[in-house]
Amino acid sequence: MSTDVDLGDDRYERHREAGEILTQVRAEAVDRIEVGGSHRELAEHVESRIRELGGEPAFPVNVCIDEEAAHATPSVDDDATFGEEMINVDIGVHVDGWIADSAVTIDLSGHDELIEASSAALDAAIETVGPGVDTGLIGDVIGRTIEGYGYNPVVNLTGHGLDQYEQHTAPTIPNRKVSQGVELSVGDVIAIEPFATDGRGKVSEGSDEEIFALDREGSVRDRSARQAMSQITEQFRTLPFATRWLDIDRPAMALRRLKRQDLIHGYPVLKERPGALVSQTEHTVIVTEDGCEVITG
Repeated sequence: MSTDVDLGDDRYERHREAGEILTQVRAEAVDRIEVGGSHRELAEHVESRIRELGGEPAFPVNVCIDEEAAHATPSVDDDATFGEEMINVDIGVHVDGWIADSAVTIDLSGHDELIEASSAALDAAIETVGPGVDTGLIGDVIGRTIEGYGYNPVVNLTGHGLDQYEQHTAPTIPNRKVSQGVELSVGDVIAIEPFATDGRGKVSEGSDEEIFALDREGSVRDRSARQAMSQITEQFRTLPFATRWLDIDRPAMALRRLKRQDLIHGYPVLKERPGALVSQTEHTVIVTEDGCEVITG
């Protein structure tokens, strides 16, 4: 299949730069995870290293434990530490808005086969990717691989496309067979992220919310809310941010005011049933003429 897309242009080089930074900080994160280690110190280390290496976090580092699948990040004064648990770390990096996204799960709980299930599903999906391939086929491969290990794919979480300052765009990459997907094209940049669980295979929203994103700009009367809006629009733009990233007094209160005015929205922590475990493995790839290029591996 021929194409006029130039995979050597600046856009793709920025994606690759982001991927190189992410690959390094992901390895450093894995080395820092041990029983007794601090959730907040891990997230802050990863985010500061991303900046030191020339990138910016594309979203707050997700640190999800056991049944948590997504959107958990430490609060400003979080004192949680790692126990004998399953720990999923999801990291995003951008360079000039061009994003790389990757996740790894570390097992301190004695359930390493659950991680093997999501990892094998990711490998199988990457082997399937290419121009003209239907995303429904990728979902089928992911789901069957996870089920082959005796676990369930999390069916209401998906992979996604990536664009400049946009973390989730088309196409959607399902984690199960779907009746109709879309065909991939050369130049598509996609994050493939299988989730495997020993639970029911669906997540629901919890009550905790530490990650937010801008919906629209607007005027606010409260001083701290105005300061928050200024930092959000200038520094984070449309990308997700954490409460702990705001350089203001009482950031949680400022965010509540912005949310009441429908200027921002939150990302509640997504969870499986209590007592379940979830593993996630994720890479970002660029679709090429003969398959794909993994930029976070």
